[in-house]
Amino acid sequence: LHVGFYATHALDGDPEQYLPQNKSRTMYYTNDTIPYPITGTLQSRKKLPPFITELNEGRQRWKRRFNQSRMMRNGENQYQYMMKNIYRMATEVSTTSGRLIKKIEEQGDLDNTLIIFTTDNGYFHGEHQLADKWYPHEESVRVPLIIRDPRMDPKYKGTTNDDFTLNVDLAPTLLGAAGLQAVPGMMGRDMSVLYRDDATVPSGVAQQHDDTTTGEQQSAQSHPQQQQQQQQQARQDPPLQRRHPLNVNPNAHLSAKQYPWREEFFYEHPVLGHKAYIPSSEALVRKDWKYMYWPDYDREQLFDLRMDPIEDNDRIQDPDPYVRGILSEMRHRFQELRGWVHSNATVTL
Repeated sequence: LHVGFYATHALDGDPEQYLPQNKSRTMYYTNDTIPYPITGTLQSRKKLPPFITELNEGRQRWKRRFNQSRMMRNGENQYQYMMKNIYRMATEVSTTSGRLIKKIEEQGDLDNTLIIFTTDNGYFHGEHQLADKWYPHEESVRVPLIIRDPRMDPKYKGTTNDDFTLNVDLAPTLLGAAGLQAVPGMMGRDMSVLYRDDATVPSGVAQQHDDTTTGEQQSAQSHPQQQQQQQQQARQDPPLQRRHPLNVNPNAHLSAKQYPWREEFFYEHPVLGHKAYIPSSEALVRKDWKYMYWPDYDREQLFDLRMDPIEDNDRIQDPDPYVRGILSEMRHRFQELRGWVHSNATVTL
């Protein structure tokens, strides 16, 4: 069963933008004040690349949704008005999801049902004076993911996990839960290995690789123990010396012990309309650093997510030798991952 909600999507063209049910407007958040984002300032907006101008759709939608200087008909500023309606719509989704789960429980199927709640994109709520999505910033690329799985080990129930999961992981996860083989060309992995200590590779899964597999791929494929040692060493080494091997076995998504979970990922989004409207963007994302690349303008950015999680201080021009080393390594790794993703090779991320 697939259930898709229109909420919390905006209704473009309507001055209200976000349209919760009428009863929700008086039931929820009427006396709350939604915090304004730290980067929702003119100062932060000026730190964006210069090609993100007033022609950019993210800027245009910010003006229609999150401009604190505009007042709405109920006397609230635009940001409070819009955000409360977004939260009301999210609450409606939560309530409806609860009803669906309750019905499954009443039918006696809850303990035989895998439930995955997620969304298709993140969202700028005024950060950097932008609205909507499309770009590599944290607000745009991070999405909610909630999983209820009867197979989940008890120690993981009710806990959170900060491992990198991707939309390409959804299909292998669903197939694995159904006892079906994952297609070798799928780039994702079965997420259940993150909450099932007994997860193993099922029999009958194809082992073949694409003919374009290189010697480097074969080496990583043939020596998984060596690959695991490299990843363990990567956690101990300073970032300048890091190696983040790419899993290339088509079964990697089915074995957490043999193939450690990813520590980075390649992001890309195409140009929409024209580059002044929504430019294309790419990135190499890690938990400590993020390298962004804007292909239409050949523009790079580099952010230290440990010290600057709000991505307000671009380090791309920082002369510090340590930062230059980070940049050099991430440039190389970015090109490597981009090449893999765009090739015909069988790659598991």
